[in-house]
Amino acid sequence: MKKVLLSGFCALLAITPSFGAKKLRLAFVTNNASDFWTIARAGCDKAASELPNVTLDFKIPGDGSAATQRRIVDDLLARGIDGIAISPIDPANQILFLNEVAKQTLLICQDSDAPNSDRACYVGTDNTAAGRQAGELIKEALPNGGKIVIFVGTLDAQNARERYAGIKESLKGSNVHILDVRTDDTDRVRAKANVLDSIVKYPDVACLVGLWSYNGPAILNAVKESDKVGKIKIVCFDEEDETLQGVRDGAIFATVVQQPYEFGYKAIELMNKVLNGDKAAVPASKDIIVPTLAIEKANVDEFAAKLKKMRGR
Repeated sequence: MKKVLLSGFCALLAITPSFGAKKLRLAFVTNNASDFWTIARAGCDKAASELPNVTLDFKIPGDGSAATQRRIVDDLLARGIDGIAISPIDPANQILFLNEVAKQTLLICQDSDAPNSDRACYVGTDNTAAGRQAGELIKEALPNGGKIVIFVGTLDAQNARERYAGIKESLKGSNVHILDVRTDDTDRVRAKANVLDSIVKYPDVACLVGLWSYNGPAILNAVKESDKVGKIKIVCFDEEDETLQGVRDGAIFATVVQQPYEFGYKAIELMNKVLNGDKAAVPASKDIIVPTLAIEKANVDEFAAKLKKMRGR
């Protein structure tokens, strides 16, 4: 009888690999309230559903400010969170804060890195490579060269700086020239106003480039309002619904998409492994890179169908 019970217990262990794993409270903290993060949340939820020992907190700083992000993290620490995956809003000026967080809990960065901090790992895009990819698309959109303006929430964020650097690297030696870089502090109204102002200020602008997810729709709507669809090319980042529809309609030349679903899934999976003793889950480079994809009219429908499935719609 004891042998039968033991056999049954072993069988139970075999089909429930999380059995006995430490109960964990894990958090995923974004850098703004963009729709981009709904896709990351789907990845987080999927990972958490596969890990019965994990409770997930998904936090969004509604105003996209470093101060609000800090308050969110302080509250999580006060409630005894076991691990935090954060997209730092201002990495250069958040180093001391991030290091204090890393002393109290497992800290990883996702989407935007703070490589000089004590974070355990980064999960996300190689943003310099993504910038180079966007630069190549800009050159495709402007085969004879032209003038461009770039839009982003802030250049303080590591991902923004790296994307901008990648674009400049790709455009070096070409006939494409950057006229201006406009920031909006993640204010969507200001983001659109920046575009409208730039269209007036630079009447010979040939392409408008958005580095953050909401910049694509802001540029698209401003171009439509200015009756410049088809006259001004648009290259942007990420996969907001308006952006994909713009690509489908031909109003947006292309968008460079990350894979935020993988950010969420891999971040939760990684923290669970590390906190349960699997230190080898963190690569020697301390980077887990998720590749980007270039979405143009030819492949937008296929990509949108996959995205719909990931979102569970």
